[in-house]
Amino acid sequence: MSSSLFKLTTLCAIAGFAMVGCANSPTSPHEAHHQTTVHAVSAQGVGKTIGTIQFKDSPAGLVIVTHLSELPPGPHGFHIHEKGSCDPAEKDGKIGAAIAAGGHFNPTQAPHHGTPLTGHLGDLPLLNVDAQGNAKVTLVAPRLKLANIQGLAVMVHAGGDNYSDQPKPLGGGGDRIACGLIR
Repeated sequence: MSSSLFKLTTLCAIAGFAMVGCANSPTSPHEAHHQTTVHAVSAQGVGKTIGTIQFKDSPAGLVIVTHLSELPPGPHGFHIHEKGSCDPAEKDGKIGAAIAAGGHFNPTQAPHHGTPLTGHLGDLPLLNVDAQGNAKVTLVAPRLKLANIQGLAVMVHAGGDNYSDQPKPLGGGGDRIACGLIR
């Protein structure tokens, strides 16, 4: 085999290995993604699996794709919480569902709950659940990246979210009904 042919063959082999490596790993930071399993939660603990949420970086922010079922129909508060736990804990003298997740993710110390553009970094767009109890939607959190939320919890609340602290604190979402750990 001639020296030129050997060099060309070697170069092609190296390029081939590089291409295979690129095909199996993200080629840019915009392709990083993670899938989280979501469970029903109550004061008694973490319950059955109700679906998954995929998080993916994009130029527009964090893309959130939900595949959830067995939720009450209607709008629900949807947030990233500051701790990576879905366990019950005590608050104000009583045990509550997923209280160990702490409050909304708020590393910038925003003074008030608000929209995904104005409030805590963990304030996500409203999660709408259809009449059959399914939430199969795609949402965008423009100020977040996957790296910001790894190790935290994603939470679905019982009620809607008006993106205000009035008339009830934190948008009025109320009890925590579903939770997933973002690892």
